[in-house]
Amino acid sequence: MKKLVASLSAGALVLAGLSSSAAAGPPQPPVKTPTAIGFGGAVSSVDADATAAGLGVLRRGGNAVDAAVATAAALGVTEPYSAGIGGGGYFVYYNAKSHKVSTIDGRETAPATMPSDAFIDPATGKPYNFTPELVTSGVSVGIPGTLATWDSALRQWGSLSLGNALTPAADLADRGFVVDSTFNLQTQENKARFSAIVPTAKLFLPGGDAPKVGTVFKNPELADTYRMLGKKGLSTFYGGALGAEMTAVVKNPPKTATTTLPVMPGYMTTGDLKKYKPLDRVPTKVRYDGLDVYGMAPSSSGGTTVGEALNILQPLHLKQLSTPQYLHSYLEASALAFADRAAYVGDPGFVKVPTKELTSSGFGAERSCQIDPAKAAVKPVPAGSPDGKYQHCAKGAATTQRPDPRPDPRPDTEGKSTTHLVTADKWGNVVSYTLTIEQTGGSGITVPGRGFILNNELTDFSGVYDPADPNRIQPGKRPRSSISPTIVLRSGKPLLALGSPGGSTIITTVLQTLTNRLDRGMTLPEAIAAPRASQRNTASVTAEQSFIDKYGAALATYGHTFTPAGAPGSSAAEIGALEGLEFLPGGAILAAAEPTRRGGGSAGVVWPR
Repeated sequence: MKKLVASLSAGALVLAGLSSSAAAGPPQPPVKTPTAIGFGGAVSSVDADATAAGLGVLRRGGNAVDAAVATAAALGVTEPYSAGIGGGGYFVYYNAKSHKVSTIDGRETAPATMPSDAFIDPATGKPYNFTPELVTSGVSVGIPGTLATWDSALRQWGSLSLGNALTPAADLADRGFVVDSTFNLQTQENKARFSAIVPTAKLFLPGGDAPKVGTVFKNPELADTYRMLGKKGLSTFYGGALGAEMTAVVKNPPKTATTTLPVMPGYMTTGDLKKYKPLDRVPTKVRYDGLDVYGMAPSSSGGTTVGEALNILQPLHLKQLSTPQYLHSYLEASALAFADRAAYVGDPGFVKVPTKELTSSGFGAERSCQIDPAKAAVKPVPAGSPDGKYQHCAKGAATTQRPDPRPDPRPDTEGKSTTHLVTADKWGNVVSYTLTIEQTGGSGITVPGRGFILNNELTDFSGVYDPADPNRIQPGKRPRSSISPTIVLRSGKPLLALGSPGGSTIITTVLQTLTNRLDRGMTLPEAIAAPRASQRNTASVTAEQSFIDKYGAALATYGHTFTPAGAPGSSAAEIGALEGLEFLPGGAILAAAEPTRRGGGSAGVVWPR
């Protein structure tokens, strides 16, 4: 999204990371290329500079994993409010030699001393206000997993050292990028939070305001941090000097004198950092119309929920339905899968998650019986019973179900930020990787002198503590995520790789894009650009205004009601920002990104066709 500026004149004006140069002329706006077709490898991300970093690695002989880490590190520069080494994520990898899909769970963890009432204000005995108070606090900061994920991926499957993989991003941070309207808007929307924290205000609010569109933003502190990590390795981050700096800022956030936000201290220690490990997980897998759809297993709910929804939709033969019938089925399947997500999915290190049954075709077929082809169910719908004993029904014969009588005590507070990237190389290896710091701007707490923001991922735990809730707060636990990096294979070879940001709407964005592409005859770019709606087992469907305008009236006849995703012109008005690859006959790769959402994404190939 931001055009890289290779050099600035010596007479450039420099102010706390923001610079411009009249002598060099005004910076040029970024060239947005949301679609590319070619050979030799491909990268798609939300940002042009990040995509260029990944393509550069591929052109120098690196593989898909090397390119993924380089792209992700560059996103830490140009998308610092969505991702970075202060956060976590989930990494899905296809090995062309073995035809095997592997995954890394790089989710943040709760500190060992985090109490079950961490979200309760001791002064009032009531929960903290979610935003901005709880989000903008040390309480919300989990033990970061992104850097460990990069190191693990490179050691297992990469060809570059961590230092070499970080070099393009370090150079980018030094040179700077041109601020676009999305970066400016995200900064403006977080101005009150950022101005509460001394190092955050210094770095991201130079002169007291958001960097202006068209100016150049530099982050030499992050450049130095990347280079230090390349030389010293993970130990300085996970328990060493940098780790000590992170724990200090979490335990004593440096508030500005003028803020009225409490910015509560958190619980992270260097001991927590030393104990952190990324986890290799067996991916989820479902069979859909002869294709193998691989996703991320818990602690993320992405693979189980997308997979279950596909299994629910499989008996409905979406290709044969009218557009309103298809969308009705998609919305109803999403609600059913989200009911089961809430009931059963959490960190498998702490709760027993029936992953195999949730993703079984039998359970999906049984849940599919709950869909009335002519009428939307009253929401919230109750969870099913993934017990291995399933009943089937005739097509279109919906069984009677009562709405869940319990009011939902767990409102959806997942941040709509995050970022996704996909890479492929000339050998056929593929990566689908989603990384995040949760809310746009994370906790708002920047590590002084280090150039990166810490996450607020612990707010992904359920806000109201319930001993029966699989996503309740527990020390050392990974909060449930919705991240859904996905790879689809046909006869053991890649067909699609995709994923998206968007909090819990990630799941529905990936599901809707998959069914658009596989069932509705859309090309991948068309499937990405299509208007979006997200039904997460709520009374009203959250939707983009374009979806409401185009389909709202037809779907109202089924009983669906709609709520706009956000105010017009706000970043919340859009749902997701999907990036994807499609592997075409003859060896070509189609790289696709958003044409407009988040200012448009950037897709590129090594050798354009």
